[in-house]
Amino acid sequence: MVQFDFKAVGTTWHIDIYRDLDKAEEADLLSKIKLRIEDFEKVYSRFRDDSLVTKISKEAGTFLLPRDAETMLSLYHDLYIRTGGFFTPLAGRLLSDAGYDAKYSLQQTGELKAPPAWDDVLDYKHPKLLVKEPVMLDFGAAGKGYIIDLIGHVLQDNDIFGYCIDAGGDILRRGSDSIRIGLEHPDNKDQVVGVYLLGNGAICGSAGNRRKWGDFTHIINPKTLTSPKDIKAVWVSAKTALLADALATCLFFVPADLFKGVYEFEYMIIRDDMSLEKSEYFSDEIFVS
Repeated sequence: MVQFDFKAVGTTWHIDIYRDLDKAEEADLLSKIKLRIEDFEKVYSRFRDDSLVTKISKEAGTFLLPRDAETMLSLYHDLYIRTGGFFTPLAGRLLSDAGYDAKYSLQQTGELKAPPAWDDVLDYKHPKLLVKEPVMLDFGAAGKGYIIDLIGHVLQDNDIFGYCIDAGGDILRRGSDSIRIGLEHPDNKDQVVGVYLLGNGAICGSAGNRRKWGDFTHIINPKTLTSPKDIKAVWVSAKTALLADALATCLFFVPADLFKGVYEFEYMIIRDDMSLEKSEYFSDEIFVS
């Protein structure tokens, strides 16, 4: 087995590969993984001065998006419509002004404003994105999940079909058996509230306990301009990390029933009073009720 550990996109990555590689193969594969992440950030990161997203925040026009954009942008648009705008890539300025900015200042700057409506500023017909006025996009609600999936594609393109990718607790796994995943207690990182048995698929979680300042977390309601207080943590399992990551954010704002029959997923929510809501098949090994 081969293991890779490194930092990227603001978190720690741990990748297990369930086969042996020689030193040259290891070095080549790690280089390909890091290059894929770098290419992704050059397009989608609002924390980089040289990214396409930063360019879009400064000028209007028609931008040619890379081939991988279609999967993520299509999901963003569908969830934007289904949630009535609660799930939106247009919240970059809101997040930045609240303090979650490129310098990670964690200081609110001025009065917060609701994000613009999608159709008012964007027209997306892959591969072209028409930006009608400069707008700060943010893909943090699903971008990490998507880059995890893309790294899975890198592994599979290199004939590796058994692996586990863990990026800051968001996990994608392919393998013949299952592993036990501890679900971190939202009030104590040294405890777990349950265990999830992960086979072939992904599990992603979202909580406000890691990025928190003043009255804000990195999760901000685009309509009330406040961070949710009624939910402590959400976990979602799905076939892809992109979908799991996206729905984990959506469930802070809208009920899970909104997506049933549309997407295949399981979920668990812990509310502010530590009460529990979960789908039937999420896990039976939960230590809160």
